[in-house]
Amino acid sequence: MSLFVARRLRRAAREIFGWDTLRPGQLTAMKAVMSRRDAMVVMPTGSGKSAVYQVPGMLLPGPTIVVSPLIALQRDQVEGLLKRSGESAVAVNSSMSGSQTEQAWESVSDGRARFLFLAPEQLAKQDVLERLAVLRPSLFVVDEAHCVSSWGHEFRPDYLRLRQAAESIGRPPILALTASAAAPVRADIVEQLGMRKVHEVVAGFDRPNIRLEVTRFLDDGAKRRTVVERAAAEPKPGIVYVATRKDAETYAAELADLGLSAAPYHAGSRSADRSSVHDRFLSGELDVVVATSAFGMGIDKPDVRFVLHASVPGSLDAYYQEIGRAGRDGEASRAILLYRTEDLGLQKFFSAGRPDADTIADVARRVRDGGGAVTTTELQRDTGLSAGRLTAVLNLLENAGALTTERGEVVPVPGVDTEEVSARAVELGIAHESMERSRVDMMRGLAETTGCRRRFLLGYFGERLHAACGNCDGCEQRPAHTESGAESWAVSGAESGSGTGAGTGSGTGAGSGAGLGATPRKARRRNASPARPDHPFPPGTKVNHPQWGDGEVLSHEESRVTVLFTSVGYRTLSLPVILEKKLLTTVS
Repeated sequence: MSLFVARRLRRAAREIFGWDTLRPGQLTAMKAVMSRRDAMVVMPTGSGKSAVYQVPGMLLPGPTIVVSPLIALQRDQVEGLLKRSGESAVAVNSSMSGSQTEQAWESVSDGRARFLFLAPEQLAKQDVLERLAVLRPSLFVVDEAHCVSSWGHEFRPDYLRLRQAAESIGRPPILALTASAAAPVRADIVEQLGMRKVHEVVAGFDRPNIRLEVTRFLDDGAKRRTVVERAAAEPKPGIVYVATRKDAETYAAELADLGLSAAPYHAGSRSADRSSVHDRFLSGELDVVVATSAFGMGIDKPDVRFVLHASVPGSLDAYYQEIGRAGRDGEASRAILLYRTEDLGLQKFFSAGRPDADTIADVARRVRDGGGAVTTTELQRDTGLSAGRLTAVLNLLENAGALTTERGEVVPVPGVDTEEVSARAVELGIAHESMERSRVDMMRGLAETTGCRRRFLLGYFGERLHAACGNCDGCEQRPAHTESGAESWAVSGAESGSGTGAGTGSGTGAGSGAGLGATPRKARRRNASPARPDHPFPPGTKVNHPQWGDGEVLSHEESRVTVLFTSVGYRTLSLPVILEKKLLTTVS
């Protein structure tokens, strides 16, 4: 049966899309989709993630629903399908007129369109859910699925409702796709989407053709000058990531004054302007795009030669996602981070989004006293909360067992103690905020490490290098024989022998991957190796700490261990101290 399915998939890939071969990871994931299993697929940008739903989508009986976060990305995906397969694919989004929207729905209803692309906000609309239920889709795809697990300042709360959306349209199999997600992010995606018996396909994370480097500054003026100088000097094209819309405009103008073709891109721009920048960058007309994190998702451009971060990303996941847009052609590229410690203050501000206890309790009481189902619109009106803030509160209360949400209505769970579940929701919010702050600290760890940056970065994703990479500024500045892996960052308290633990660390976001496909040229390739079997805490080990509770080991080196704790997030601990004080015990 499996061989028959594989033959069907290969034949469809060849005859419909013109692909003579399928990568092993692609074929494995496609077979999971064809068997109607939920699947999580983590493959680097450019490795063919979209094919995982496109090929089965041509063989499954009903339409494939693709949740895609950006209109520009939806447009590229629709155009790509039309060009390669000749089959109709359509999108429904806020940029379309009423007549265009109706034409799109009709083409799906009568079977002409096999793929329907929607933004998550569309799935918050009751009429959209009712239309989808009638269509009886065969597959529910969540593209850029790391967004499900991100609570940043630009977070889109409708991602938290995708589970309910899938249930309300008949619960077709769910396929989650992302370019990179560390193990805890994958687990969170599975939980948030309500995925069942998930088949995971995860490619390696290493991108050896991308040189990693960090330059540290004390003075903001010097750093700002360097942003412009480096962006002007590096081979083109490139992307400069900034923290604010104002910086995007300012740096783009300064680069243009130097004679470069540069343009800003941020969420505050008009939709037509963003689309223009997107198209001009893809066509090669622009040398540099200066952008907030809004730019780059789904960009299909292989020859980006540099990615420069003018401000520190909020997590290693976000950093990896963004640098992964460089060097997709396998040629040598650079990831440049210009760093001031003060920049982390902005990221911690963005990560501190926890609803306060009074707000949580107020919403819980209003739901309880509503006499039954109450709409989110009514709650927003009565509480004065923004849509995003209200959704965050409702999600915490739902996770705490206080209520359920369905079809745009909120229903209290009968028999629960409102004060008790409100307190539980507050605890969940505190834990989440601690996790977010810990991810910021892990970003600091990468910026301040004195050793191999790639080793540090890949360790965060649970991948271990056999040797230092030789393609980062840390390796360049440090003789190979001194590379012990005992890097000096964030081990405050580690040597004090305090009974509470050893070290700090943390990280969040959504990263980008590597590893599937051709071996990059003009790059030194190293092999990843498994953890030493005699290490007391190899990656994947479940552990318990007397203060922080249960956790999982993500990576280790000779003198430190990085653990993700449920209660406090990421912590990097001194191995000698935890062994001496017996601060970690394994959990079976």
